[in-house]
Amino acid sequence: MGNTDTKRKDLILLAGFSAVVLLAPFIFGPVGAGYPDLLQKFAIFGIFAMGFNILFGLTGYLSFGHAAFLGVGSYAAVWTFKLLTMNPFVALSLAVLIGGLFALAIGFVCLRRSGIYFSILTLALAQMSYNLAYSVLTPITNGETGLQLAQSDPRSLDAMFGIDYGAVLPSSHLFGIDMTGYPGFYFCAVMFIACFYLSMRIFRSPFGMMLRAVKSNQNRMNYTGLNSRPYTLTAFVISGMYAGLAGGLLAVTDPLAGAERMQWTASGEVVLMTILGGAGTLLGPVIGAGVIKYFENIFSAFNEGFLLDVFDFLPEVIQHAAVSVSSLFVGEGWHLTLGALFMVIVIFLPGGLMEGINRLYRKFRPKGGSSDPDAAPAPAPAE
Repeated sequence: MGNTDTKRKDLILLAGFSAVVLLAPFIFGPVGAGYPDLLQKFAIFGIFAMGFNILFGLTGYLSFGHAAFLGVGSYAAVWTFKLLTMNPFVALSLAVLIGGLFALAIGFVCLRRSGIYFSILTLALAQMSYNLAYSVLTPITNGETGLQLAQSDPRSLDAMFGIDYGAVLPSSHLFGIDMTGYPGFYFCAVMFIACFYLSMRIFRSPFGMMLRAVKSNQNRMNYTGLNSRPYTLTAFVISGMYAGLAGGLLAVTDPLAGAERMQWTASGEVVLMTILGGAGTLLGPVIGAGVIKYFENIFSAFNEGFLLDVFDFLPEVIQHAAVSVSSLFVGEGWHLTLGALFMVIVIFLPGGLMEGINRLYRKFRPKGGSSDPDAAPAPAPAE
């Protein structure tokens, strides 16, 4: 009975999530976030954060090098576009494969240590990857200029099927539909929903329970004779494959790849997304990714002219004072607002925004209802 109830709640959660994603242009339009470029970022970085959450949220292993897999996925996708075809499925398949293999190699080394030593190892190897992409591997990555498409690229599979792009630089396309604008968003949205479903299955599976056991007390598991490394390595590889897919989608919607996607700041951003939303929950990392990308793209666009219009109803002296104060938190100062929000979340809601949602849900839920809108029969999020 309990298992049937959980499956029913998971189905409702998946249906609700899918509806919100597919209706995102209408839902987020009133708050200025309904345009396709930003919606694509919501979906892509939501996938990136979901994958990171499988590692950090379930096992407690904090990686500071996940941007390396994001960058590798982008490079793999762009090389696919240059050498083979502009079909996004081929590019994404190779991005996921290369991201997973790269994660296997890095995880095999880093998972020999745990705690802060693991985090430092992942950071060091990711920075090595960034520096290699920026300088030593310039013939492959094109260094600081970034890897881009060219008219002279062979694209052998497309040529085999008689597809000629003429003198125009092509964009990735599926059945003749360019992966730009809203078609590009809905392609990312389908991938987003599929990744959410896979993440849900991992969370509910015996494998997910083993990962939670690693997080709860790995030493106790080892004392029982159970080797936890295969489980943590598998989680690391799956997480890397998610990141590779996100990097590939970045290239699908905008066919270029640069070393900046592998920098440590990009790794730190996905950590913030996961903690802000709620590590160890299904929806938390998605919400965290959406909040950070909204701040980055919307709050950063609130310039002085916009603020003057907002406070136009005030007397001139008070208006300019209000603009002066507000400009510290928007426009170029949006990081200050995000930092303040992050501090408030960490201090008052250590379980992230999902903890706040859960508190409100428990307060207003019908009697006998589930205490968790995430419908997770798992322990509370990481403290």
